[in-house]
Amino acid sequence: MAAIVRKQALKTLDSFRAITAPNSRSLSDLVSAHTSKWMQDTSKKSPMELINEVPPIKVEGRIVACEGDTNPALGHPIEFICLDLKEPAVCKYCGLRFVQNHHHHH
Repeated sequence: MAAIVRKQALKTLDSFRAITAPNSRSLSDLVSAHTSKWMQDTSKKSPMELINEVPPIKVEGRIVACEGDTNPALGHPIEFICLDLKEPAVCKYCGLRFVQNHHHHH
């Protein structure tokens, strides 16, 4: 009786091994298929599109120091940006835009 059970268990193990160990080629095909699907999905916004939805930040003064985030662990090296130009200045690290808040005195 025990011999029959053992034989059955070995058979199950063989089919299980076949399922859990796909050849590596099929796995890489799966990953690249997933990647191309993600690339084609136009509903997902790129990080650049998301940052462009942040309106330019109005700043008092000619120079802004951008660190990307108020938490230094999440930010980037400090970047000093001069705001003398009319169009918004873009931080080279994080893409945030800054514009000088010109006060118009009448």
